[in-house]
Amino acid sequence: MRACQLFLEKDKYIIPRQISLLKFQHPMKHLWSPWRMTYIENHEKQAGCVFCKAQSQADSAENLIVFRGQQAYVILNRYPYASGHLMVIPFVHQPNLEILHSETRAEMIELASLCTTKLKEIYKAESFNVGINIGEAAGAGVLGHVHIHVVPRWAGDTNFMTTLGEARVLPEALADTYQRVKAAFEK
Repeated sequence: MRACQLFLEKDKYIIPRQISLLKFQHPMKHLWSPWRMTYIENHEKQAGCVFCKAQSQADSAENLIVFRGQQAYVILNRYPYASGHLMVIPFVHQPNLEILHSETRAEMIELASLCTTKLKEIYKAESFNVGINIGEAAGAGVLGHVHIHVVPRWAGDTNFMTTLGEARVLPEALADTYQRVKAAFEK
């Protein structure tokens, strides 16, 4: 793969030389993330709603639920964008917000706010992405069960791995994240 440098000379672009983008001074480094193999090998979609299944189980590092409210619960994202990536999910299986009762919507927003407070305490998060993807065209990974994502962010947290390598580097195992977040919600 080659890229060209262009220079302007007398109102014309000229190409004085070509440079290689694939020449490296240092050998390639390897990043190991063996826990991702579970996802790679188990890529078949399971029957039923993953959120409904999770809420039917006892809270643990298996189902990743860290807090249950009256109308909704907080769960860790099993495939997070960052350590501490949480989701707020209503107990009722509905595809969008307008179908939910106003009490459920209100509790979901309160829980999202509580998530930001807890993540600031635990991870010293500087900012947050809080969002809802409703429908496949909007990027919803779990169709049919509306949920709010709460993703902690830090200045400079999008680096070359995410930008060029299309990979995320998480500094903490999901089980450790679960223990930290669960403990914070129990305070």
